[in-house]
Amino acid sequence: MWVEFKRVKGLKAAEMWKTLYEGEGLPTRIMPDRVEQWGDEFAEFKVCIPRAREHVAEEIERKV
Repeated sequence: MWVEFKRVKGLKAAEMWKTLYEGEGLPTRIMPDRVEQWGDEFAEFKVCIPRAREHVAEEIERKV
């Protein structure tokens, strides 16, 4: 099950977080806040990680 961990403005920012987390071995998905906005790179995106792995994402952010 995936849970929302972070919301960011813009596709580039969402991809940056995805790359950071996956580089540390944490599977990550990015999804637009609303489906109609998928093609809009300036929309708000949700960065999702597996449930019960939030502590891993928090530790990755502490290292940055």
